Amino acid sequence: METTLADRIAAHPKYRELKAKRSSFGWTLTALMMIVYYGFILLVAFNKPFLLQKLGSGVMTLGMPIGLGVIVFTIVITGIYVRRANSEFDDLTEEIKKAVL
Repeated sequence: METTLADRIAAHPKYRELKAKRSSFGWTLTALMMIVYYGFILLVAFNKPFLLQKLGSGVMTLGMPIGLGVIVFTIVITGIYVRRANSEFDDLTEEIKKAVL
């Protein structure tokens, strides 16, 4: 009985390694993003006076740079994921392709 391509890929040890690394890295970045985002939302909900502190003599409050920080953090972790996916994860995928095809 011949195994299908999908079965050969699923049985390959490098595929299991790829799956485990990609999954754990994705969940780590997800947890970090949730901590940052929900931390900001909790600040908005429960500590408005902290966020309303003025920066200098202008009209900007502390909430603005913190909110911008959340956006920048999102962009940075997206870049980190893309960089790792384009190097380590793509290399593993190529190894799997060469071994299975």
